[in-house]
Amino acid sequence: MAIPEPLRRGLRLPLIGAPLFIVSNPELVIAQCTSGIIGAVPSLNARPAEELERWLEKISTALAAHDAAHPEAPAAPFAINLIVHKSNPRLMDDLAICARFKVPLIITSLGANEEVNQAVHSWGGLVFHDVINQRFARKAIEKGADGLILVAAGAGGHAGVQSPFALVAETRAWFDGPIALSGAISTGAGILAAQAMGADFAYMGSPFIATREANATAAYKEAILSGSAQDIVNSSYFTGVNGNYLRESIIAQGMDPENLPQRDPSAMNFGEASGAKAWKDIWGAGQGIGSIHEIVPTATFIRCLAREYAAAKAHLTDLG
Repeated sequence: MAIPEPLRRGLRLPLIGAPLFIVSNPELVIAQCTSGIIGAVPSLNARPAEELERWLEKISTALAAHDAAHPEAPAAPFAINLIVHKSNPRLMDDLAICARFKVPLIITSLGANEEVNQAVHSWGGLVFHDVINQRFARKAIEKGADGLILVAAGAGGHAGVQSPFALVAETRAWFDGPIALSGAISTGAGILAAQAMGADFAYMGSPFIATREANATAAYKEAILSGSAQDIVNSSYFTGVNGNYLRESIIAQGMDPENLPQRDPSAMNFGEASGAKAWKDIWGAGQGIGSIHEIVPTATFIRCLAREYAAAKAHLTDLG
């Protein structure tokens, strides 16, 4: 149980900024990495597909410039999220672009893929796969993933239903590789708690929606600030996979959040005409948003997390 050496450079908090649908962009990733955490963006956020190469060029150039200017505090690595589901027609093209830039970390979702894992390993990259239960976790490792992202109850977007305590403990019973834990983590104390349970990283998404760099509308950011756990609705209606969404955004689209039909996973479609257009105004968020109270630059928020993390460690020391 340890953070892999390639991911330690420049890491000042054991934290991965989760790749956020529509919201994550190069500016957010650069701000996350230069502030000492791993930043991530879904490849499908870059539209049209040709935009992904420009995004990776921008991120790589900015991080290299930061390292040259601040050799005493280099940037942390960055990650690209690839949707491995069969309905994603861009997968292999996006993977080839990632190969050209030797992306340090690939986060795979919605399907473990041995061919993808082998390709990433060929350029020296690592693969973390996100899972919601032990069946998917074991399958991911069997197919060559290096680490797991355990998506527990309360996480934003596509979310699991299991307690983080159960999910981490059952995974650690058979897997000693790197684990990131997701699920309503929004404070520095939450990062420390994830480590205490046995994870190597915390995996945090929703709080970054309320940062200045995030590609979210003003209304979306304000909904994060005003919302709490009771404002989160779990439904499979929007993508075919259970996910957590802000109640306010569902109502705004003329739907009843208490009576959403179930949708089969076969409804997933990650082509150019996918739910990226159909559901762009349905806002994903996790149950930890009640801790977010202001819109700030990403660097400011991460400094706050670092202070909270240190205070939580000191508090535990005081408890003896």
